[in-house]
Amino acid sequence: MTGAVIGAERSKSATSVGVAMGLDAIVILVFVAIGRSSHTEGETLAGIASTSWPFLVGAAVGWILSRAWQHPTRLWPAGVVVWSCAVAVGMGLRVIAGQGTALSFTFVALGFLGATLLGWRLVALGVRRVSERP
Repeated sequence: MTGAVIGAERSKSATSVGVAMGLDAIVILVFVAIGRSSHTEGETLAGIASTSWPFLVGAAVGWILSRAWQHPTRLWPAGVVVWSCAVAVGMGLRVIAGQGTALSFTFVALGFLGATLLGWRLVALGVRRVSERP
């Protein structure tokens, strides 16, 4: 391969990793914004940041453990590990930070983040399969 082709492949790969990371972060931020809004806690930047950082750190741990950058749109291991770490590490960090971790909140986090962190990956899989058809 020529240097230009290799550079283009790396650029495409880096773009897909960046998009995947961005989608994961957006999903978590939407989860936090909806939760804060439904509890009338306000949607200030500081409030969203204080609620979202544990889940964002958890997702980052999941990215590292699963090496999600290699295949960021795969359900396994990327999606499942990012999802489980976002919730497990996120809740653990919330405990350490003195934030609430009611059992019902944990179930809501599991459900919402599972549906969305895995959901966008399922959509990407479907789009990829459709586009690969002759």
